[in-house]
Amino acid sequence: MTAGGDGFGDPSAEVLADAAAAFGLLASSARLHIVWVLAQGESDVTGLAERVGGALPAVSQHLTKLKLAGLVRSRREGRRQVYFVDDPGVVTVVRLMVGQLTDRAALAPGPRRISDVGA
Repeated sequence: MTAGGDGFGDPSAEVLADAAAAFGLLASSARLHIVWVLAQGESDVTGLAERVGGALPAVSQHLTKLKLAGLVRSRREGRRQVYFVDDPGVVTVVRLMVGQLTDRAALAPGPRRISDVGA
């Protein structure tokens, strides 16, 4: 790790790759919505599907990807599988980004979106 001008060191290539993979998973609006809902509290797949407006199989597939990446965990309660986010860092990042964009949309005079800006 090398020191930058701001006093923070540069992260390793492995850490950057892991962060890019996590952001890549959250780049799906459906998965981001699932994480947003789970940041508010735990839920089973049926409750998540109802809340995010997705089909049960699709929500289940998204949850599998999020679990494999370590962004979401689950536990069994009887016959139900209950999902939750237990990483406060993930919750903070999602709440911060969605909150910032919600505030920006409320203040913006026109329909400008980040997705309209080129990379």
